Amino acid sequence: MIYSCSTKTESNPFLTEFQTENGVPPFDKIKLEHYEPAFFKGIEEQNHRIEAIIENTEAPNFENTIVALDNSAPILNRVSAIFFNMTDAETTDQLTELSIKLAPILSEHEDNISLNKELFKRVNAVYQQKESLNLTSEQKRLLEKTYKGFIRSGANLNTDKQARLRDINKELSTFGITFSNNILNENNAFQLFVDKEEDLAGLPDWFRQSAAEEAKAAGQANRWLFTLHNASRLPFLQYSENRPLREKIYKAYINRGNNNDSNDNKEIIRKIVSLRLEKANLLGFDCYANFVLDETMAKNADNVMNLLNNLWSYALPKAKAEAIDLQKIMDKEGKGEKLEAWDWWYYTEKLRKEKYDLSEEETKPYFKLENVREGAFTVANKLYGITLNKLKGIPTYHPDVEVFEVKDTDGSQLGIFYVDYFPRPGKSGGAWMSNYREQQGSIRPLVCNVASFTKPIGNTPSLLTMDEVETLFHEFGHGLHGLLTKCEYKGTSGTNVVRDFVELPSQINEHWATEPEVLKMYAKHYQTGEIIPDEIIEKIQEQKTFNQGFMTTELLAAAILDMNLHTLTDVNNLDILSYEKEAMDKLGLIPEIAPRYRTTYFNHIIGGYAAGYYSYLWANVLDNDAFEAFKEHGIFDKSTADLFRHNVLEKGDSENPMVLYKSFRGTEPSLEPLLKNRGMK
Repeated sequence: MIYSCSTKTESNPFLTEFQTENGVPPFDKIKLEHYEPAFFKGIEEQNHRIEAIIENTEAPNFENTIVALDNSAPILNRVSAIFFNMTDAETTDQLTELSIKLAPILSEHEDNISLNKELFKRVNAVYQQKESLNLTSEQKRLLEKTYKGFIRSGANLNTDKQARLRDINKELSTFGITFSNNILNENNAFQLFVDKEEDLAGLPDWFRQSAAEEAKAAGQANRWLFTLHNASRLPFLQYSENRPLREKIYKAYINRGNNNDSNDNKEIIRKIVSLRLEKANLLGFDCYANFVLDETMAKNADNVMNLLNNLWSYALPKAKAEAIDLQKIMDKEGKGEKLEAWDWWYYTEKLRKEKYDLSEEETKPYFKLENVREGAFTVANKLYGITLNKLKGIPTYHPDVEVFEVKDTDGSQLGIFYVDYFPRPGKSGGAWMSNYREQQGSIRPLVCNVASFTKPIGNTPSLLTMDEVETLFHEFGHGLHGLLTKCEYKGTSGTNVVRDFVELPSQINEHWATEPEVLKMYAKHYQTGEIIPDEIIEKIQEQKTFNQGFMTTELLAAAILDMNLHTLTDVNNLDILSYEKEAMDKLGLIPEIAPRYRTTYFNHIIGGYAAGYYSYLWANVLDNDAFEAFKEHGIFDKSTADLFRHNVLEKGDSENPMVLYKSFRGTEPSLEPLLKNRGMK
């Protein structure tokens, strides 16, 4: 394809290395009109570079083919990193429109590379002589990944099948964007306005104040506004005494993408599942899950389902026992009501209070966002000797964003770290880590964490829930994986690892968040500065396995639903809702619990976790086992931390993940620590 672009590009910041200190993105200079020409220029540049690889008269070798290909897209890498972060963190209608326009073009460009016969000939020539090339383990890994990437993209298919594959990839690229955008629209469209103060019964003052500010911002002073964002929906379900309103917000949440309107996702996800199956069949696999899993630690769908079904046999009985406990509290109230899904959070909060004399109201004042973040930074300092210092005057895309310089023990720079923690209409839900620039050789990374935590209100700072505290530590764990990496090549560095290994650094980092020694370092009352009392710390420890039946069951249900959708071998007459219900009934999922994500808003399976949501549980086996090493030697033991840093955090994808894990732990992981920590044994 030939693209012509008349827009002036002289001042387009994407066309050269960013002319800024540390090469940070010049967000103050990047404009909407820069993206499209930069993408086209990037495609053009990569095409030229690939042409040069093919026309090189020297025999193909690792350097002139594999490394050249890894380095073939400087402009495209630069603009993609910023553009796709922006469409998630601060999107606009224009950015969404542009992403839909660009998706088939980028899909075609990728296929033009993967299906380029001459290029594959050279890659294959290098691969066939891999044993005699005297490559390092990282070079072998990059060669393997590159070669397999071509095979898995259809390089060995005949012309007709390649043409069909191109069409499938194009369709999938736009369906994915539409699906995610529909969920964002649904999140923003739902507004629960409350007019009467009696309808706020049970809601804490801070939450009422926050809802009043939301309403005011929406031009509705003297009312209270509740939305589907986690920081609004979850406290409402936890505290509101108004059962019909709890039901309303709960049902709005679980029916996103399922309202038979312009944001409906049923037909879109049906087409996505169908196209993925066809793609897998073209590439020689019986189902999409086995195509995806062929490149993971799990290897195939049977291994994944064995783990999930094994965990299900522990989790479901625990969830059922929890439901009985909640029903007992309802019975005591004497209203004759039966426990429903929208009651779970409310009565769980009551049960927590009854069992442990602990509520979020007691813990939140000790979890001021800035202190929690400082706690995460201090843990990293004690483990790895690194420091994070706030930088002023760095351009950002929104005033909420803060920037830190990360330095190693010897004072050398490890990277720049951005944080963006509060919900906004243009931001997708959930939390994630990403890069604006990948680490490669001496080039250090630019890493970001994005989340939607409880916002500050008036003079009250952002005070986090326990779940938000763990999420902050989790995402910072991903951040450390991206910041501490020491690899030679972009394709193997940082978080470019298999999906079921990538959650190990994030999930192990959560363990420190609630360790008594760590809590005393950062959990200080936001008004008095008082360190969190031992009595509250003890209660936090005691209730670690509380409600774990529910949490594990909803997570497993979503993971199994994802696997079911992607192990289908026949999608004729697939009715998404009937299929979901049938799958959950077969599991014996109780009606009081829905899967953490239902099919019509399961964004993970659009954004890279298709047949991959199990990864959180697979990596949970790893992180619980890995943290045992720290518990055995001391949670800040230097030699254990060094082993983890040198064998996991620094290594990226430079070696087989199980080899890396065993180099750290000395043995394969055991399932026992996970079962114990989730209260299943």
